[in-house]
Amino acid sequence: MTEDVSMTATKWVTRWRYEISAKPVLPGVWRKKEGGFVVRGKVTDPRTGKQHQVLKALDAATPLDARAWLEAEQLRLREGTQVRTLPTFSVYAISLGERKARDGSMKSAASRINFASILERHLLPTFGRLRVDEIRRADVLAWRGEVAKLLVEGKRKYSPNTINGWFAVLRSTLNAAVHEFELERNPVAGIEPFDVSEHPTYTHEEPNALEPAEGPAFLVKMRDLCPQHFAMVVLGFATGLRPSSLRPLRRSGPNADILWEEGVLLVRRSHTRKGEVMNTTKNKRRQRIALPPELIAILRQHVGELPSGPMRESELLFPNGAGGFRGPSVLIQPFRLVRKALGITKRLTPRAMRRSFQDFARAVEIRDVVTRSISGHLTTEMQEHYSTPAETEQRSGLARVIDLAGAREAAEGPAKRRQGVKWGVKEGAGVAKTTADTASETG
Repeated sequence: MTEDVSMTATKWVTRWRYEISAKPVLPGVWRKKEGGFVVRGKVTDPRTGKQHQVLKALDAATPLDARAWLEAEQLRLREGTQVRTLPTFSVYAISLGERKARDGSMKSAASRINFASILERHLLPTFGRLRVDEIRRADVLAWRGEVAKLLVEGKRKYSPNTINGWFAVLRSTLNAAVHEFELERNPVAGIEPFDVSEHPTYTHEEPNALEPAEGPAFLVKMRDLCPQHFAMVVLGFATGLRPSSLRPLRRSGPNADILWEEGVLLVRRSHTRKGEVMNTTKNKRRQRIALPPELIAILRQHVGELPSGPMRESELLFPNGAGGFRGPSVLIQPFRLVRKALGITKRLTPRAMRRSFQDFARAVEIRDVVTRSISGHLTTEMQEHYSTPAETEQRSGLARVIDLAGAREAAEGPAKRRQGVKWGVKEGAGVAKTTADTASETG
């Protein structure tokens, strides 16, 4: 009966969309007209320093129970309980890799395998057990100092390019965590990768490319020693396409990539590992390349020589013995055999096809825009990166510059210059005489 009188005597107001008692029954606690309580309080977020409101209707039995809930919630937010539930680097990195695979931002099997390998071997032993918000700049610098020893110590000395690949995975993972969880600190911000200026991938001694004069002998020997790979190598040198773009080419079927009657090659897929193929190229550029009759003839001959069975039945232009995709390393041994047979001492890998193409194209004076349309390079910078200008090109080019500048005539002295040999500027045309000219005329 007492409770009924108390409820009747209570003045009710509408506030925060609830009908509640005009005055709190305890600090931050108001009685709700239909039963229960409404609690309201403020708390400062320890991560941002901003104040947030706590407002909730509770079916608590007593005002003390409602007040206890409000205090517990304020304490939880104040101490940052939510921050302490963030995942470890190991859990987050693995889940990030899975998400990238699902959303297509990490399409190729090779990229996924490389990502997982770097995590397992080089990052998780150091960072795996730490929560993403616990990793400090000092932790990253300490790891960097340890891996730096691998540049000069141990049985195998690593290239800074390789170690920078490990750092790239660490940096991209932590950058993603910082953005996803709105962390205040980024432990990799401002930390630079290792300098690679003293570790060039290609050098004058090791360009991983054939000079134009070496091409014919290399292809003849490839035909003699490894005829099953000859057509693929010819196409590689002729177009500069990556082996990963050559392996999935289809010669027949509803989606054939070589249009025999038109003499056109469609480059639109990339093979990475096992039977997995991306329906795009490495740089996401689809190409249509018009092939000359001579190259079409070589490819037709190759198809005609395929043995009966799985290879002949396959839609692929360059199938393996079972009719499937050739492996990523299929050309390594043929290149090694041919190189040794010809006595070539420089290192040559299948990538030499892409690099040599650039030099071959310049030798026959193909315009750069046409060269890029064939090889698939998106920028002049990448085209230059894959090029190895020969000394003959430089010498010939400089000779033309010297002729244009008149350096040869200048070196012949004033007597011959006055004869007007290829000089183009006559005396008396406003050109001041040199001291040597004046001395010769008065001497």
